[in-house]
Amino acid sequence: MCTESQTAATGSGKWVLDQTAFDRLLGWLHPEREQAGRKYEDIRVRLIRIFTCRGCHEPEDLADETINRVARKLAEIESDYEGNPALYFYGVAHKVHLEYLRKRPMPVTTLPPAQPANADNEDEREYECLDRCMKGLPPDSRDLMLQYYQDEKREKIEHRKRLAAQLGIGINALRIRACRIRESLYHCVRNCLEGAAG
Repeated sequence: MCTESQTAATGSGKWVLDQTAFDRLLGWLHPEREQAGRKYEDIRVRLIRIFTCRGCHEPEDLADETINRVARKLAEIESDYEGNPALYFYGVAHKVHLEYLRKRPMPVTTLPPAQPANADNEDEREYECLDRCMKGLPPDSRDLMLQYYQDEKREKIEHRKRLAAQLGIGINALRIRACRIRESLYHCVRNCLEGAAG
């Protein structure tokens, strides 16, 4: 894995999560390594779901960017931060999403509802709605979404090829199917949030 100094040497200037920073992040999530690993995986899956439901095309990359930013900021916040660390990730994810929207303008129909001043409560409602909407999907659609967003980078590509073969469809058909499910999830979450606000 590339370290921060190695990244700087390549001229990219982008901070990358190295093993030391990752270990520190796990230690912040929970003192026991196994519990910390489970919390990390749960947070990452939730981040991917959040970005997916907000209509982002590369939710895994945005989730990883969120995690990198939290890890980079950890030295400044870990001694004073109180409460569930997952909420900090979700706050950073909101900023990452806003940056994504600025860089890649999207149709008005795919923009998320405006965030109120109390973003923590809104985030909690969004996660509850997301969980409810995921449970409301037909089992095959829910399984497809969970499998579609497994793994990272090369493993993700290979996993999607295997998933398409398992379903007896081409990789493009798989993408289209996942996109349709993602759109229905987005609308379900939006309707749920509007109902909660009403």
